[in-house]
Amino acid sequence: MAEPVLEVGGLVKHYPLTQGVLFRKQVGAVRAVDGVDFTLLKGETLGIVGESGCGKSTLARLLVQLERPTQGTIRYRGEDITGLSGRALKAVRRDIQMVFQDPYTSLNPRMTVGDIVGEPYEIHPEAAPKGDRRRRVRELLEVVGLNPEHVNRYPHQFSGGQRQRIGIARGLALRPGIIVADEPVSALDVSVQAQVINLMERLQDEFDLSYVFIAHDLSVVRHISDRVGVMYLGKIVEIGTETEIYDHPTHPYTQALLSAVPVPDPEAREHRDRIILSGDVPSPTDIPSGCRFRTRCWKARERCALEVPPLAVPEEFRTATGPAAHDSACHFAEERRVVPPEQSAG
Repeated sequence: MAEPVLEVGGLVKHYPLTQGVLFRKQVGAVRAVDGVDFTLLKGETLGIVGESGCGKSTLARLLVQLERPTQGTIRYRGEDITGLSGRALKAVRRDIQMVFQDPYTSLNPRMTVGDIVGEPYEIHPEAAPKGDRRRRVRELLEVVGLNPEHVNRYPHQFSGGQRQRIGIARGLALRPGIIVADEPVSALDVSVQAQVINLMERLQDEFDLSYVFIAHDLSVVRHISDRVGVMYLGKIVEIGTETEIYDHPTHPYTQALLSAVPVPDPEAREHRDRIILSGDVPSPTDIPSGCRFRTRCWKARERCALEVPPLAVPEEFRTATGPAAHDSACHFAEERRVVPPEQSAG
């Protein structure tokens, strides 16, 4: 069993809503992340999926301390890093790096590629001797599949896929243990997506990395992830191995997400169990009582409005040993295959 490198417990991020000009008072809060728990193991890729607005990107910023949590803890290798600041926080940030979603806006257009990739060495000079940094930058560019001779070019001279490779090289500069990838391929063409995903898998083995991989594309997440967590309105509602989530989903929301994945085979498409959800996603400023998915769920009962379902193995599966016995936050969880077996791999 691999050791845990990141342990997240009860993580919450609420953004206050205020009104008034001279005397501002809080009248509510946007509950972007509302109690997230998970563990990331050494060398593992944990995928986080969910609809836009469910809190995935906020979770990513919390993990790298770009945002301060309202409450909860983040432990890195057993140490609570939630309240760190100054030099202590700077040291931890060296080990937890981020790859951003947009390869166009995440790179400074006024800096050369060599300066962008080498900038971490200016912030952490102990990571590389000053006279050795240019060589390190060239090596990193070569590792991510770029021409080291292009070190003096600017971001606008590269394609989207190449820019994302530059972002990955920058993330690798300090040899981190964890990389938080916030939708790193969503802005890229499908063929380029595959190249970047394959690159990240190769780098994971080469640099002994652990990934938190955030995306809304279920097929991409399945391709790279060892475990998958499904988020809805700021909470993880189901988490398990790739096989458990994709082939044996037990939460209604996960089943609805999987049923919306495009199926290229026309014959298989006819046999797909399509689930159409009613209503819209509730506002994160007004979360429903009990189960937050109940307003769109076809299984909703009175109990769903009164009790918050825990993220645990459902009672009916606790004596089982099959793949359906994984954590799912639903009072009436049941296994349901919504994608034909031959198509479920995406």
